[in-house]
Amino acid sequence: MITLPGNPKSTQNIYRFAGRIMYMNKVGKELKESYQWEAKSQWKKEPTKGDIGVRIHLFFGDKRKRDIDNFNKLILDSLSGIVWEDDVQIQSLFISKHYDKENPRAEVVII
Repeated sequence: MITLPGNPKSTQNIYRFAGRIMYMNKVGKELKESYQWEAKSQWKKEPTKGDIGVRIHLFFGDKRKRDIDNFNKLILDSLSGIVWEDDVQIQSLFISKHYDKENPRAEVVII
């Protein structure tokens, strides 16, 4: 399991469009780099090869309403090349959201 600390961020907060081109803003780039450092410190194996399933548990520090499908892109992209070779390997994805005021985070498990 990989634990990524802090409130998970929605793609609406980190990606922008310039015409048809999507790019990551400064906040998104910093968060992605932070997630990568966390993953490297926790994942001591080689990147997983072959087809995988991934379970993501999102723990938010407040009870605001959120669309669950807006939180996986940055997490999956950040772990590519570290936990798995490429996110194209992911054949199934399970996402759940929870409330934890004291310890907001995302937990990622390969299944």
